[in-house]
Amino acid sequence: QVQLVESGGGLVQAGGSLRLSCAASGFTFSTYGASWYRQAPGKQRELVAAITSGGKTNYADSVKGRFTISRENAKNTVYLQMTSLKPEDTAVYYCNANSPARGYFWGQGTQVTVSS
Repeated sequence: QVQLVESGGGLVQAGGSLRLSCAASGFTFSTYGASWYRQAPGKQRELVAAITSGGKTNYADSVKGRFTISRENAKNTVYLQMTSLKPEDTAVYYCNANSPARGYFWGQGTQVTVSS
């Protein structure tokens, strides 16, 4: 059974930090790219950060220099370290695993709320 389970969300003050984790199971995680998306109320889901199976990363302009995506294939886990958080970072954050040949999976999401 394929699963992506996010954790680490919560309430934090502006300027604070959080680390999100996404634990994968039921598929060969190391061969998939992984991404973090977020969706704020009334807005479309947007890509925050992505990491390829080989470790290459890219980021949305809005989070460059503040967020870091990483993966630990031995633990089937992808992380999103978020620093210097802003109220506009408030959203539900979703983990995604993707493969051009085999499709993609989504986690259930974790809420991040940044208070001003």
